Amino acid sequence: MAEQDLYSVLGVSRDADAEAIKKAYRVLALKYHPDRNPGDKKAEESFKSVNHANEVLSDPKKRKLYDDFGEMGLREGFNPDAYRQWQSAGGGGVPHGGGGFEDIFGGAGGGAVDFSELFGQYFQGGRGSGGSPFGSAGRGRPMRGRDLESEVTIDLPLAVRGGEVSLSIRGESVRVRIPAGAKEGTRLRIAGKGMPAPGGQPGDLVLSVKVEPHPWFWIEEDDLHVRLPVALVEAWKGTKITIPTPQGEVTLRVPPHTAHGAKLRLRGKGIPGSARREASDLMVHIEVAALPDAPETAEAIKVLETVQATVPRDELRF
Repeated sequence: MAEQDLYSVLGVSRDADAEAIKKAYRVLALKYHPDRNPGDKKAEESFKSVNHANEVLSDPKKRKLYDDFGEMGLREGFNPDAYRQWQSAGGGGVPHGGGGFEDIFGGAGGGAVDFSELFGQYFQGGRGSGGSPFGSAGRGRPMRGRDLESEVTIDLPLAVRGGEVSLSIRGESVRVRIPAGAKEGTRLRIAGKGMPAPGGQPGDLVLSVKVEPHPWFWIEEDDLHVRLPVALVEAWKGTKITIPTPQGEVTLRVPPHTAHGAKLRLRGKGIPGSARREASDLMVHIEVAALPDAPETAEAIKVLETVQATVPRDELRF
């Protein structure tokens, strides 16, 4: 199971200040509070996650440890310097100076740390002999770090065309490729950018895509959709309208007597194609604009009333 990113739990960015964290926590704590969600186990778990995230991110020291080492850095007795030494030694032997894993967590006296449980929780991979995560010689097979889950928010043009975004992961700038046609909830995996692993490869970063709403366009299934306002006269008489698409401007013919809510299709003008799939279509939703509030409009309506004498809802039944 991937480790949950505490910043994503609160819905804040990694550079969020203390006030932003406090505000996000208050909103979510109220939303998921057990008194508001009696018997809701999912809300209860969310409430616990929100409280844990706030406890860590509102404390500068804990937040620093989390940013540098993830949840492992929050373990009781964790020694950052010893951990770094162990990493520099290759992670498979012992830290410089002859110490062991106990040095990383300030000693194992009193049963404070169960290393089998610790590495079973934070690292994936096979175990050595005797159920230990390390081989019988003390230099076990390298363990892979856990995956880290987070979110990336993009605008609709980027989701449609695809491209790259730059993210800051633990102080490192990472370029992430967004495939053309990315939708809300699309999951992207970036190899080697997850949680670190002593002596082994880091896990992956798993990003869930969020697409910012666009005032005119949206993606539905495999097609791109757009709202197109037209004047009443244009809808009645028919017209040609130039509209923007991902491939550039195109001219759309609106037939005479087009009704409000009608859909017109522009083939191949939606999400750009690739070597494995054709370009999708652009679905145009006609929205007939209301007439302006003016004396001339009132006079025109009187004329229309003589033409449309019947009510179009006469046959409406349940």
